[in-house]
Amino acid sequence: MKTISKLGALILFSTINSQLLTFAQGSLTPPAGAPAPVMKSLSQVEPRTPISSAPFIISQPGSYYLTTNLTSSFHAIRIAASDVTLDLGGWTIFSSATNATYGGTAILLDSGVNDVNISNGNIKGSVTNNANNVFSGPGFSFGIGNTVNWTAESVRVSNVSVSGVLYSGISLSKGASTLVESCTVRRCGSYGITASTINNSLATGCGGGGISGDQVFNCHGEALGSSHGINAEVVQNSRGSSSSGVGLYASSSATNCRGVSNSHVGLYAGTAAFCRGQSSTSVGLSAGIATSCLGTSTSGVGLSVSHNLNSF
Repeated sequence: MKTISKLGALILFSTINSQLLTFAQGSLTPPAGAPAPVMKSLSQVEPRTPISSAPFIISQPGSYYLTTNLTSSFHAIRIAASDVTLDLGGWTIFSSATNATYGGTAILLDSGVNDVNISNGNIKGSVTNNANNVFSGPGFSFGIGNTVNWTAESVRVSNVSVSGVLYSGISLSKGASTLVESCTVRRCGSYGITASTINNSLATGCGGGGISGDQVFNCHGEALGSSHGINAEVVQNSRGSSSSGVGLYASSSATNCRGVSNSHVGLYAGTAAFCRGQSSTSVGLSAGIATSCLGTSTSGVGLSVSHNLNSF
């Protein structure tokens, strides 16, 4: 049997230990040149532009966000570029205009602007209704809207509340790939919400119409005057009411809806299915084809249809 001398064992151990130390530590010689930065820049950590005061003009594409509440006497934020995302961050945009006739728009979309996303915040004015459907007072003229005579396309507004404006709350173009969802409008002198598609939204206390769109789903619209509570081609799972206009008007079809009017038609639809219409003095429900519907009227006609399929 072979044996290793003490001297040989010592040499072998020293060699192995030297190799292990070299492998664990690596070279101790620093690389040439100045050290490179290892921290991320602020633009890399938060690649968005903050907005902390108004008025503010967004003139370049990109992502923007509010860092605080804003107050403005005219337009608060003008979006003058396409491909813009604006996160209100839960903050509120207030108006300091003493007369809403000259109050401007809280968030204005300029001519030529498309592909815009606005979300997560509040717009608040102080316009009131004198109980005779006359709106006046301080605040914004409009909540969110287009420049006059311009059709903004591919615009989405979500999780935004608007209250106390003289004219429209959220006014986007119909037939132009515009979407409003999970929004509320309360107390405005004209239409509450206008867009191509409106989903899961509420507009009440509106001097004009409540909600107007191409498609309306899961909404409630209320008109105080002679306009419609909800006015669209297709309406589903929604409720519309009006003081002296049509409660819910669906030129094409209404499904699982309810319309109420004091002195006009409660619900009108080209085709109505599983709907209910109610009127105090006029027709409760009027439709070309009514399937499993109910129309009631206090002193007028309950149901007026051309083709009745299990409706009353």
